[in-house]
Amino acid sequence: MGHPATPEAHSSGLTATEHRLANGLRVVLSEDHLTPVAAVCLWYDVGSRHEVEGRTGLAHLFEHLMFQGSASVSGNGHFELVQAAGGSLNGTTSFERTNYFETMPAHQLELALWLEADRMGSLLTALDEQSLENQRDVVKNERRQRYDNVPYGTAFERLTALANPAGHPYHHTPIGSMADLDAASLEDARAFFRTYYAPGNAVLSVVGDIDPEQTLAWVEKYFGSIPAHQGKPQPRDGSLPDLIGEGVREVVLEDVPSRALMSAYRLPHDGTREADAADLALTVLGGGESSRLHNRLVRRDRTAVTAGFGLLRLAGAPSLAWLDVKLSSGVELSEVETAVDEELARFAAEGPTPEEMERAQAQLEREWLDRLTTVSGRADELCRYAVLFGDPQLALTAVGRVLEVTREEVQAVARERLRPDNRATLVYEPTGGSGNGADEADEEAGIAAEAGGQADGEAGTPAAQGEGAEA
Repeated sequence: MGHPATPEAHSSGLTATEHRLANGLRVVLSEDHLTPVAAVCLWYDVGSRHEVEGRTGLAHLFEHLMFQGSASVSGNGHFELVQAAGGSLNGTTSFERTNYFETMPAHQLELALWLEADRMGSLLTALDEQSLENQRDVVKNERRQRYDNVPYGTAFERLTALANPAGHPYHHTPIGSMADLDAASLEDARAFFRTYYAPGNAVLSVVGDIDPEQTLAWVEKYFGSIPAHQGKPQPRDGSLPDLIGEGVREVVLEDVPSRALMSAYRLPHDGTREADAADLALTVLGGGESSRLHNRLVRRDRTAVTAGFGLLRLAGAPSLAWLDVKLSSGVELSEVETAVDEELARFAAEGPTPEEMERAQAQLEREWLDRLTTVSGRADELCRYAVLFGDPQLALTAVGRVLEVTREEVQAVARERLRPDNRATLVYEPTGGSGNGADEADEEAGIAAEAGGQADGEAGTPAAQGEGAEA
């Protein structure tokens, strides 16, 4: 799969080795000497699903606090040191994890490992009211810029709440509410760090032009002395019935460029063959300009300017399909809804054609290989499979599993899940301030298009799924 892990290993494919420190930190190493760079990725098993009522947004807020200094690195020093060394970095928060990552020139790998270990082991010594207030304001401003003050900005938040009942750990999104962000105290942040930012609750992957023996020695040197901590509570149960049970619907009157139809459907949990089948079904139906919905709504009927269907993979709760259609000017919503239902019913009855199946599998294969053949993408996937499914090696065989799925399995998951009684629907009706221009709507980013590019946890996920820190 992809290029060889070493110049000599022409047929061995990608490989990874696993190690564990005495304090519980899991370490995954993967050699790749194609280019002189190394990626460091650190996943903590904590996300918005671990938050409690009244303290939503704390996981994302704390991700920002991790860039505010530690015992040996003050202020914005983490960004400054990495960028001065020729590297890039960031962090993101999702429902199910918080991750931090650097891509460095290979000879600067030790610096990245030291920086990550320093803040894991000593961030509390630098965390104070000033840094908390600073990052609280940053996160609140991020919410305004990405959600509250942009067209369709709260769609992901609203649909998540419709698809998951109140009190469910996935009912709220990682961005959190303004009220809860205001309520977060310094002691809340400190307790959060002590509970979740422990070696035993993390997976560190290092991928690229590395010497595994030397890399492991650096990891032991910098991370090995960090005390273990076993006080993490079990996350709340995210299980739900396979079907929502009835169609739920919310109409939003807002100053948006055009009418919009957005829907969420419950789908199988990530890590299952059924989730891969669902991914293929959504790719055929709404994954790009060759998809059925785009051909029907945009090209043939011209009732929409965008039409996409994507998958938000979730491991601790049902995954979600995201339908996103921006209507053409003057088109009635009922016309588009009828067309969507007709296409879903036809797909459930007939399944994908052999040509559609081949194209969808090739599309997903390319997306997976694009990630696995970059050091940063592979580091992220190794962490993902280690944290969510217990085995980083699964990342290296993911492509094969997608290619094994049959047409019958794709049809079955569509028939069982893409049904009117398993649909949460959000309708946007323009109030008139922006008009109802198709050209304007076409420029808006779509939830489904973003969800379709997800391999979990990354910048290309639905708005609130991958909240990120900025330099």
